[in-house]
Amino acid sequence: MKAYVYGAGGAAIAEVDKPAPTGPQVLIRVRACGLNRADLGMTKGHAHGAAGGVGAVLGMEWAGEIEAVGDEAHGCEVGQRVMGSGVAAFGEYTLADHGRVFPIPDSVSFEEAATLPVALTTMHNALIAVGRLRPGETVLIQGASSGVGLMALQIAKLKGARFVIGSSTDKGRRDRLSEFGADLAIDSSAEGWVDQVLAATGGAGVDLIIDQISGKVANQNLAAARVRGRIVNIGRLGGTHADFNFDLHAARRIDYVGVTFRSRSIEEIREIFRQVRGDIWPAVESRKLRLPIDRVFPFSEIGEAFAHMEANRHLGKIVVTF
Repeated sequence: MKAYVYGAGGAAIAEVDKPAPTGPQVLIRVRACGLNRADLGMTKGHAHGAAGGVGAVLGMEWAGEIEAVGDEAHGCEVGQRVMGSGVAAFGEYTLADHGRVFPIPDSVSFEEAATLPVALTTMHNALIAVGRLRPGETVLIQGASSGVGLMALQIAKLKGARFVIGSSTDKGRRDRLSEFGADLAIDSSAEGWVDQVLAATGGAGVDLIIDQISGKVANQNLAAARVRGRIVNIGRLGGTHADFNFDLHAARRIDYVGVTFRSRSIEEIREIFRQVRGDIWPAVESRKLRLPIDRVFPFSEIGEAFAHMEANRHLGKIVVTF
């Protein structure tokens, strides 16, 4: 089968063996894939947790049909349309754990479905399970114009946040954040954004910050959070480093938690998928929670798709189809 593989000369389409499911795995005939920033790093040879490196089939988000099931893959049927996340997504076929798939609602296309799994699981976990968002609270999403950021705005509103702030350093994308639930859009690279947040919250600061930027904004986040606020740091591939104001962290008594899928067990990931299904699935089925598709590329042009991502001019998801 054809797949997008990182080799000694970089990432390229190559022929690889078709995988076969065992135990809790299902075999997916891939119809569409969503591109993520972590994928871009892996095309340059970076590891993402245990994934990546020479010989690795790249990709982590897909939609397609189940072609075969392992003998421990419960609740999955051959022919079922599903979407999910994992490793080795950029191929005509991929393997997935049976607990790491969602059924695709009838009204959702493969292209749309391929935009959803990473955003839904990442941001439901960050906002609800870890961030403990409660109705009536205020929220700041750092990096809100990314695909997962746009989903975070929507989930926050769906779950009753009173006031939602989103950040983007690009004016065009910042101007569109209100379409996805932002009550205020800020530029976190500009001077004075903390003052904007404090003014919007009556001087108190926000209850919850979902941080996809970290680094240089870490101390500013501390100043923008209320006393006894929460900050959920979503790790970035490659990492960012900066000084940290431990005294301000202590003075504001902030609950600061880091999250990533890279170090989670399969049991933890299955539970995250179960929580999404049990909490916000009606909003997925009704398409109340959805992401814009910036552009669709055929698999033969996957290199051009990544060049489009690296140009950083898009809003929403870039999708590759088979």
